[in-house]
Amino acid sequence: MPKFEKHIFVCTNQREAGHPRGCCDPQGKAELQGALKQKLALRGLKAKVRANKAGCLDQCEHGPNMVVYPEQVWYGGVTMADLDEIIESHIVEGKPVERLRIADECLNAASCAHRKPK
Repeated sequence: MPKFEKHIFVCTNQREAGHPRGCCDPQGKAELQGALKQKLALRGLKAKVRANKAGCLDQCEHGPNMVVYPEQVWYGGVTMADLDEIIESHIVEGKPVERLRIADECLNAASCAHRKPK
């Protein structure tokens, strides 16, 4: 089997309700990752792209989060409705979805002007 061309890590971390940093998977069902995996398979991309569950990606305030490698493109505020666009634009066409992208200066930053208010 050839190597995967891309790996997508989807945060499935859980925190207690009301935690100040937020939570990417409050229901603990990994539904975003499961749906992404299913959509990739339906597009015939299962052998080329791997959608993995990830623990905390430490970008909680931007969540739900995912990161696509090898490009190191971080997405925040991802919903089920965004998955088809991410697959088509980024995975198939190679163009990251800018409206969902976490700005480089916000990654691992103590504060960020781009964070969504809680």
